[in-house]
Amino acid sequence: MKEYRILSPTGIVGYGFPAASFEEGVRRCPDLIACDGGSTDPGPYYLGSGNCFTDRTAVKRDMEMMLLAARKLDIPLVIGTAGGSGAKPHVEREIGVIREIAKEHALSFRMTVIWADFEKSYLIDKMNEGKIHPLGPVPEITREDIESSTNIVAQMGNGPIMKALSEGADVVLCGRCYDPAAFAAPPIMKGYDPGLAIHLGKVLECAAIAATPGSGRDCMMGYLGEDYFRVEPLNPIRKCTPLSISAHTLYEKSNPYLLPGPDGVLDLRGCTFTEDGERGCRVTGSKLDTSGVRTVKLEGTKCLGYRTLSIAGNRDPVFIAHLDEVLENVKAQTAENFAGRDISYELNYIVYGRDGVMGALEPKTEITSHEIGIVIDVVGRTQEEANAVCSVARSAMLHYGYEGRIATAGNLAFPFSPSDIKAGAVYGFSVYHLLETEGETHLFPSEKMVFKAGEEI
Repeated sequence: MKEYRILSPTGIVGYGFPAASFEEGVRRCPDLIACDGGSTDPGPYYLGSGNCFTDRTAVKRDMEMMLLAARKLDIPLVIGTAGGSGAKPHVEREIGVIREIAKEHALSFRMTVIWADFEKSYLIDKMNEGKIHPLGPVPEITREDIESSTNIVAQMGNGPIMKALSEGADVVLCGRCYDPAAFAAPPIMKGYDPGLAIHLGKVLECAAIAATPGSGRDCMMGYLGEDYFRVEPLNPIRKCTPLSISAHTLYEKSNPYLLPGPDGVLDLRGCTFTEDGERGCRVTGSKLDTSGVRTVKLEGTKCLGYRTLSIAGNRDPVFIAHLDEVLENVKAQTAENFAGRDISYELNYIVYGRDGVMGALEPKTEITSHEIGIVIDVVGRTQEEANAVCSVARSAMLHYGYEGRIATAGNLAFPFSPSDIKAGAVYGFSVYHLLETEGETHLFPSEKMVFKAGEEI
């Protein structure tokens, strides 16, 4: 069985990649160029707001190089989770980018767009049928969770991509997509082992992060055979080792051996990782278990309020020694200031130099640094309420009189002016559940587009 060759340019479209690495990948005549376009890692804001966390100019640079190479080689280009979160507004931006590239280079190709958005009425019906279940330690879904969400998407698996390719698509642009699917679906359609293809896709979706030294913005090549796959970075400063690839196999997993997804459970208990030449790694033994209930992951977000931040520093050892007292009393003074008024808010602090990274899980409770950074974080029902509360809390902390304080100047050093940052709407996950399905292809509608000499026809 001929090796199937996959070029993965970068961890996410818009993160960039060295042109030399990409050109080396093109010289190896890949059968597919595939790239992940997004993630939930940046949090719920982007899905909820419809904004993209990747910059359009950066996306166009990456997309242009990938699309031109794919058309020159006459191979498919598959993009997963377009625009960062894969909802309709994110996908529409990427359609606009591709239209521009097609026009500027007079390209001819067939593109299928696969949408991942779900109607609320459909999900309410499925909830009532008992077909939606919590994913991990989240509550049971409610009607209010669904109705209050701004955007709700699901992660498509291999089926919708395979269908698009079988119908002649040269470019497949996916809404929210299971990360490995953009890489795994095309070779599975050609008859390659789905367990190996999905495992390879899991490695390639992060591009050279799985190499050493790792990078999310460098290219990786994957080769899929009948009973193995192998990977190799395309930058000579990197290499893949059994340690780096096996370590990446554990990445973003709740179980070291089993990885559930929309097409089944990837079983890695029989995997072996061996060196492949000087810079590559060979993997065997990955299996896909399709015996369980099939599900797709739902993601939805709702607006929780509006945020205002103030960032400041302090290096007075006396202030730092009284820090807990200062923070507690500033909260109390702020609450007293707005007592009796119809203002609802949350006031929290992030203290860097104490527990800013791990919060309550931080095992070291004593401050040992000579300085601290304080983020005053206010979320209110409206931006105006958040602004008002942050202003009061910031000024109360700035001039708070603590025991041992001698100077009457401010307690805080502000790196920015204005000191208060209006961060806008705050979103939280309202839907993070699994939807039972007997095969997900029909859940994800597609739209075909044809370009001839740069014009959409």
